[in-house]
Amino acid sequence: MRILVTGAAGFIGAATAAALLDRGDEVVGVDNLNAYYAVALKRARLDRLRDRKGFGFHEIDIADADALDRAAGGPLDAIIHLAAQAGVRYSIDNPFAYEHSNLKGHLSVLELGRRLQVPHVVYASSSSVYGANEKTPFAEDDRTDAPVSFYGATKKANEAMSASYARLYSMPLTGLRFFTVYGPMGRPDMAYLIFTEKMLKGEPIEIFNEGRMGRDFTFIDDIVAGVLAAAARPPGPETAFHRLYNLGNDRPEELMTLVSLLEKELGIEARKIYKGMQKGDVERTWADISRARAELGYDPKTSLADGIARTIAWRKGLERPLY
Repeated sequence: MRILVTGAAGFIGAATAAALLDRGDEVVGVDNLNAYYAVALKRARLDRLRDRKGFGFHEIDIADADALDRAAGGPLDAIIHLAAQAGVRYSIDNPFAYEHSNLKGHLSVLELGRRLQVPHVVYASSSSVYGANEKTPFAEDDRTDAPVSFYGATKKANEAMSASYARLYSMPLTGLRFFTVYGPMGRPDMAYLIFTEKMLKGEPIEIFNEGRMGRDFTFIDDIVAGVLAAAARPPGPETAFHRLYNLGNDRPEELMTLVSLLEKELGIEARKIYKGMQKGDVERTWADISRARAELGYDPKTSLADGIARTIAWRKGLERPLY
């Protein structure tokens, strides 16, 4: 298969591209290598892909529809759209970055899929769409009209945009609501890596909401398995050609459990500063993955303890931080 992967230098994008190459697919990767976090880390991910048979890379902005069309270079068997401006807190201060990448960029991908009549477009949504939802676990049919961050609002908009294209053009689209993805070569703006670097430097870590936080941490390998499973199952007319899936671990963990695991693996006791809740944040996430289990065979296997052990082993193997 010939598959376009947007955000190919990103955490999930690079791992997905590698898995596609492993099974013999041709991957057209695109990414704008923006400086939201260290470009050196993005280039390190790309370095693992560049010399592999079947991989081609284009440094472009997905919001540039003409450049995206040129990069695609002809018919595609699928698009896996993982490019986005990420980060809940960053969206408070930089909303136009999200309008550009997440709204205009998503529209460019939808239009490319429509023009090329791509058999299936899989795109990244987020657990952030659940916003102020108080019911747990979060299920795909829960209301998602109370976002608490602009990032979450743009991801909700992506789902609505996709549903409209699916109905208008009978265009198969699948949205994946990712829950706190972590692992080696992950995003350095995530708590587990922020804490790791501060602990290694002997600096205190900030614990928000006085530590009363829970997250459905999901290891990167489990997420990639879910992405590939979703890509293999395009939705049909019975769902108006659009389907949403939670991809989480169905095993929410307390923030202080994460801190304890980092202390164990690093052999360092963290100096902790307790603070109140941050604007745009939520106290707890928990994915109901029964739909993904039933329809995709999705079955996450990695515990937080195992995932953090593997992540810290990777970090200890670096001569210097990549971020």
